[in-house]
Amino acid sequence: MSEKKKALVAGGLGVIGRNLVEHLAGLDDWDVIGLSRRPPPPDAAGDYIGVDLLDADDTRDKLGALDDVTHVFHAAYQEHATPQALVDANLGMLRNLVETVAAASPKLQRVVLYEGAKYYGAHLGAFETPAREDDPRHMPPNFYYDMQDWLLGVAEGRPWDAVVLRPDVVCGFAIGNPMNLAMLIAVYASISKALGLPLRFPGTATCYGKLAQVTDAAQLARGSVWAAIEGRGGEAYNLTNGDVFRWRQAWHAIARWFDMEAGEPQTIPLAQFMADKAPLWQSLVHRHGLQPVPYDQIAAWGFGDFIFRCDWDVVSSTTRIRQAGFHDVVDSTAMFLRLFEEFRARKVIP
Repeated sequence: MSEKKKALVAGGLGVIGRNLVEHLAGLDDWDVIGLSRRPPPPDAAGDYIGVDLLDADDTRDKLGALDDVTHVFHAAYQEHATPQALVDANLGMLRNLVETVAAASPKLQRVVLYEGAKYYGAHLGAFETPAREDDPRHMPPNFYYDMQDWLLGVAEGRPWDAVVLRPDVVCGFAIGNPMNLAMLIAVYASISKALGLPLRFPGTATCYGKLAQVTDAAQLARGSVWAAIEGRGGEAYNLTNGDVFRWRQAWHAIARWFDMEAGEPQTIPLAQFMADKAPLWQSLVHRHGLQPVPYDQIAAWGFGDFIFRCDWDVVSSTTRIRQAGFHDVVDSTAMFLRLFEEFRARKVIP
């Protein structure tokens, strides 16, 4: 039997981290600790440590005695309004965590860093697709560039190395993490249904027909274990579901699941039109006995506006990771429906 591995998962209550902690906790050859500023819910798997990774002293105080960590998975993220603030916060968290663990644990083998399609400039407009891991960078700043360059640079000559994973639009179960597209769609559909409306795609008609991709958090958890053990050190890998779809195809299946008519696309700014729906949502929570998640933590409407207004294909090539040995593929439309079932079973949506 191989020696048991011990993982720290930064961002352990986010959509990536919570699902990864749950996956690792179910494996016999892993111990796992989630890291988060928030306390974990009662049903969270694994152990958790409350720590502010932006605070170097707090990071050392909370993690400096962990001398048996073999793997670090860095999924922590903070949103900020300016590019430089994004760099300062997200690079700062990564640096504090890695420096602390590397100094404390001689058993450290690998750090896995999560990025996304913003690496290719997906947030700036149309980009070359399918995006490949070695495509030229866009004009900086981009906090992913700073994080990756620092991590791969500091790993040189060390007894541990690093691997970068680039998922896109990760979907899974997480509470209090509003940047979760599956949850956003489920809440939007539930509110539309309560108002007696058809399920209209709220983005642009152009986006409705463009190619899109997502990453199932469960798929990413499996791929993360692969990256931790079998991935090549110093390498970056795109990791999405491995399929692509058009929103006009998925939307009709989503509407059927909610027992709704799929209306024609109607472009509305979700951040504006959903801002006054908290009382309606609270009435649904009360009527159906849902978990009392604050409305401002259930869905990031501005994130939905961005995703549903991408008037260009958003596709990352998964050739490299498949050729390297990770072959899992997920049907994205089926993933959405499975997650809706889970959200309903966990009393998050009616």
